[in-house]
Amino acid sequence: MMDRYLLRYFLAVIDQGNFSKAAAQCNVSQPTLSAGIAKLEAMLGYKLFHRTNRRVELTVAGASLAHHARRIEAEFLAAERDIQGVSPVSTLRLGILTTIPGGWIEEYAVRLKSAAFDERVELVEGRERDLLERLMRGRIDAALTILRRNDARFRAEPLFTEGYSLAMPASHPLAREEIIDGARLADNPMIVRRHCELLSETSRYFTARGVRPFFPARTTNDDQALRMVRAGLGVTVMPDSFHLQGVVRPRLADFPYNREIGLLFAPHANADALLARPTLRFLIQTMDGHWSLASDRS
Repeated sequence: MMDRYLLRYFLAVIDQGNFSKAAAQCNVSQPTLSAGIAKLEAMLGYKLFHRTNRRVELTVAGASLAHHARRIEAEFLAAERDIQGVSPVSTLRLGILTTIPGGWIEEYAVRLKSAAFDERVELVEGRERDLLERLMRGRIDAALTILRRNDARFRAEPLFTEGYSLAMPASHPLAREEIIDGARLADNPMIVRRHCELLSETSRYFTARGVRPFFPARTTNDDQALRMVRAGLGVTVMPDSFHLQGVVRPRLADFPYNREIGLLFAPHANADALLARPTLRFLIQTMDGHWSLASDRS
């Protein structure tokens, strides 16, 4: 018989990423929690975690158990609420890629608040790798992120595909040109978008054309990067979906990269059931509406 406390220890290690923090969450000592995990592994006959000095990662068996453990714990909580006469409130845990325009997410939040759904939405921002890890650990149900065709771990729901282009102030001497060769930007300072998925490719592109610019700013906030561009601090390369009054978006010659944005679902999640939820349908509608406007501007 698998005791509930063992599953709670197991889930705490997943959520916290290490044993000491998991023990604190469960209000037990680390040796007690470690002994509980060892007992669970002995019962199942499989190792659940790869342990290193820096982090704890799930094994294949651990990832499989995580799927069931989340569901079992949810059923326990639902039973407790029923006994206490408390109506359950479902929560959609949604990951958001950091390089999705902030205005799009703002509108989604406003629409959610005005609709007053009987469901809570928890938004978790992260880089692509962070979101994939959270999906595998079962810490989020779905993620609005980049879709990779060769990744079969997750069910995917494509939404739109976009390219990358320059962002420069409307007062820039080249602002009226539709396509600009990278070599012509040799004397331009450039804003570094530290969360850009194409940071290495962009660097190689300009280096191959003899462009070694001064970098007046480095930022992890793309909306802030746009404002720096508008202020004349420098130019940058970013996804086509980003727009701001006073910033123009000409194409970059021989820069063929694009990205596909969509929803990824955690292995433990019922993707069809999630897609039927009004809160997620609202997100899809919001993304569709904004991408249509962004396409019209291009």
